[in-house]
Amino acid sequence: MSRSFEDLRARALKRWEFLQADPRPRILIGTATCGRSAGALEVRDALRQALAAWGIEARLIEVGCIGLCYAEPVVAIARPGMPTVCYGEVTSERAAELVARYLAGGDPAAEYALGTLGKARVDGILPLFDTPVLKRQVRRTLGRCGWIDPTDIDQYLAHGGYGGLARALEAGPAAVIEQLRAAGLRGRGGAGFPTWRKWQLCREAAGSDKYLVCNADEGDPGAFMNRALLESDPHAVLEGMLIGGHALGARTGYIYCRAEYPLALERLRTALAQAEAYGLLGDDVLGSGFRFDIKVKEGAGAFVCGEETALIGSIEGRRGMPRPRPPFPAAAGLWGRPTIINNVETLACVSLILQKGPAWFAQYGTEQSKGTKTFSLVGQVQRPGLIEVPLGIRLREMIFDIGEGLIGGRPLKGVQTGGPSGGCLPAALLDAPVDYDSLKAAGSIMGSGGMVVMDDTTCMVDFARYFLDFAQQESCGACPPCRLGTKQMLDILTDFTEGKGSAGDLDLLEDLARGVAKGSLCGLGQTAPNPAVTTLRYFRDEYEAHVHARQCPAGACRALISFQIDADRCIGCSACKRVCPTDAIRGDRKQAHRIEQDRCIRCGACLDACPPKVAAVERLSGNFVPVEA
Repeated sequence: MSRSFEDLRARALKRWEFLQADPRPRILIGTATCGRSAGALEVRDALRQALAAWGIEARLIEVGCIGLCYAEPVVAIARPGMPTVCYGEVTSERAAELVARYLAGGDPAAEYALGTLGKARVDGILPLFDTPVLKRQVRRTLGRCGWIDPTDIDQYLAHGGYGGLARALEAGPAAVIEQLRAAGLRGRGGAGFPTWRKWQLCREAAGSDKYLVCNADEGDPGAFMNRALLESDPHAVLEGMLIGGHALGARTGYIYCRAEYPLALERLRTALAQAEAYGLLGDDVLGSGFRFDIKVKEGAGAFVCGEETALIGSIEGRRGMPRPRPPFPAAAGLWGRPTIINNVETLACVSLILQKGPAWFAQYGTEQSKGTKTFSLVGQVQRPGLIEVPLGIRLREMIFDIGEGLIGGRPLKGVQTGGPSGGCLPAALLDAPVDYDSLKAAGSIMGSGGMVVMDDTTCMVDFARYFLDFAQQESCGACPPCRLGTKQMLDILTDFTEGKGSAGDLDLLEDLARGVAKGSLCGLGQTAPNPAVTTLRYFRDEYEAHVHARQCPAGACRALISFQIDADRCIGCSACKRVCPTDAIRGDRKQAHRIEQDRCIRCGACLDACPPKVAAVERLSGNFVPVEA
């Protein structure tokens, strides 16, 4: 292990020990994008004002995302001699109250607490990692997220950071690749190709100029795993890139990150500057003679640029469009040179494997899917957020244990995995294991880790239409099967939701799906039919209801529903009348109201406005008149 690394780590540990020994209270506040969107910066300012008002000198540290999106903004308060307590849904007013009660008075305000750190309990507050949301998780890639300052390289070093790089430089490229093989790491970006094999092909490829690219172009709707990791622990990704560059024989790396992630880009650039200042980047990494530089390329947000060859084209300054393969990027990629493209989570896993060893990494997971995986658990689940679980976990555990079930206790209808390229699985498959091969067998994919939970109010036909619309708009148009096929599929699905479909359209939709999947040039077109294919497979009865009965069983397709007011229950409060955007509701106050169907646009505002105790507004399925938006 390089002496210069030992010096860096010794200095970082000394700083960390000083921080821990500091007698002042310490307050951690999550100011990643999720926290900021919930008001974390205002909470930070309120904390500062409250501390000043009470004359309390404390260390206020901005950290990343712990993953509890439902509880943002999240604040952890460490008071000398007392347990560190983590609080959720902290407002500016509550921030001032917490300072007054816990820091000034010693009352831990248990009613606001999410949990305590460690195993300590106080006033009935459970340890945070014994709560249902976190108990089933195994936090490895996300282990430091939310607990260290992502803008402080010393905090990363003090927690084992860059130790993997030091070991890689000492062991040599062949040993690094062998450790990845022993760990069983598969790419976390979608297809799950063995990382070691990919790296080996590139290392053996002819040519001295090679490149490593980090794909941070996270474009799946509802997915935010990569963004959270870059904002919360950017050095983990940089370390993985340095290890990869050494193993491949590359001297230059690129991080391709979409411009819609300004905070991730800011923290990446801060981390790059720190790494260079510490001798971890540049001409002589840790005094080893290894040279490696990392550049940041901002993407314009095109979903297709998540595909390897389209991403390469974008870095080269061309329009991001896929090209035929072979040759594969590992042989001829960026500027025609051998290139490896790994996603953010894969590279963070590389860092952990070299820090902790392959056996440590492989102790979780299945025989063919080793380790843990991050997911963005979203949709109609009570506890949405960023989670990390062992591969092989059951869908039921993720939704009902970690996610604590569905909002309002509604029944589960389906789960979509893998984003627009994935598929929709029914409640009957709740006990299916979540690993690469099991999801593929069920007709879906792991993808980068998006997971959308749907209840019985979701129309699966409209759900498939939404994702076909997304894929059709994001198609680069290079090949006719994708350009034209996705448009035809979208038109058929739209007809279904508007009550215009015919029985023959079901067969036509399946034929088109097969043609688009087989004939498209890249992964976008090849997987775009998946939402339609899997909903046809598992929810065909809903399609048939739309086609044959002109009904939407979920009551979600506006053209296939209508609203009416039950005159016996209506009390004439006019709550519905006041919110109707088209003045379609008639009736005097304290008299039964009615809806003029020719003016109604089926927006449902009247249903939402009607007092629950009255419940006079009813949604009916079976309206056959197409409605203009």
